[in-house]
Parts: sequence; structure tokens; C-alpha cells
Amino acid sequence: MSASCCSHDHHDQGDTGDDPVYRRVLMVAMAVNLGMFAVEILSSQVARSDSLLADSIDFLGDGANYAVSLWVLGAAIAMRARASLLKAASMAGFGVWVLSSTAVHALAGTVPEAPTMGIVGSLALLANLGVAVMLFRFREGDSNRRSVWLCTRNDAIGNVAVLAAAAGVFGTGQGWPDALVAAGMGVLALHSAIKVARQALGELKPATA
Repeated sequence: MSASCCSHDHHDQGDTGDDPVYRRVLMVAMAVNLGMFAVEILSSQVARSDSLLADSIDFLGDGANYAVSLWVLGAAIAMRARASLLKAASMAGFGVWVLSSTAVHALAGTVPEAPTMGIVGSLALLANLGVAVMLFRFREGDSNRRSVWLCTRNDAIGNVAVLAAAAGVFGTGQGWPDALVAAGMGVLALHSAIKVARQALGELKPATA
């Protein structure tokens, strides 16, 4: 994703974005994310994995984000931009939480179970790739659609990283690969939150002028 992804002109501000196909895609994406949250939150406790825990909270946050996006479909640009600001705040909160939790577990020297991480990470990757394929055609548009796409993209990247962490834990017998990946996911969430917030604020300026 290019660094200029939030610099689009706001030519679509009069478009409510109430696309029935997009609505159905969001409903499927929401169901997939909430289902994977349940799978990963349980697996993270069994495997004692920070990266799986981070990914599970990310699934929960994305499920909530899809629900918000469904709620504001058809609303005015200002309403959609304000919803995007809320989602950016949740993404930032997720990033801060993951970084803090990772630091605590890294200091404790926890070593997760690599096989569980690998199996669950693979399942999560397949789920997110399916959602990404459905959402790819809707990746452009206002900050609300942008935030949905960024969340989905981040999930797929996070799943690949979890698999890399599992391989690292298996190969070294230590927990630092898991902590490193979890920290990276936290930083990625903060970076995406800034992108979404900047575009949303840009959309609010002409709407409130």
C-alpha cells in the first residue's frame, strides 16, 4: 500500500456509498472476523502466544469496524468521516495495547507453542485472504471504505507474520520471535490509524465549512 493512499481527492463526497453488493460483502466479512476472533482468543491462551492474542483482538476490532461501516452506509460524508475517526481511535488503541502487552510478556520470558500457532495462523490467513478478495474491488473511496480495506490488509499481513513467528519459535525454542511479531502488528495498527484519521479529517473540512 503506497504512502499516498490517504491523499485522494474527495470527489465522492456526494456519494452515499450505499451499495447493496458492498453491504453483503461487509456482512460476510463481519461474520468471518467474529468467528476467527473466537478461534484465536481460545488458541492464544492454549499456545501462550502474544502474536495470536494480538491477531485475535485485531479480528474482534475488524468485526466491530465492519459493523460500524454497515451502520453508516448511505449516511452523509460527514457522518462516515466521523465513524472513520472512531475506527482510527480503536486501531490506535489496539496498537498501544499490543505493544504494552508484548513488553510485559517478553520480560516474563514466555515461550509459546509453535505447532498451535502454525495451525491457527494458517486458518486465519485463509479466512483473511477470502475476505480480502471480496473487498479488493471496494478498496478505493472515502475514509470509511479505506479503513475497511486497511484493516483487512493488515490482518492478512499479520497472519503471515504469525506463521513466521511460529517458525521462529520452533527453530529457536525461545519466545522473542512471537514478541517481535506482536510488536510489529501493534506498530502497523498505529500507522494505519494515522492514515485513516488524516483522510477522515480532510473529508470533514469541506463538509463542515
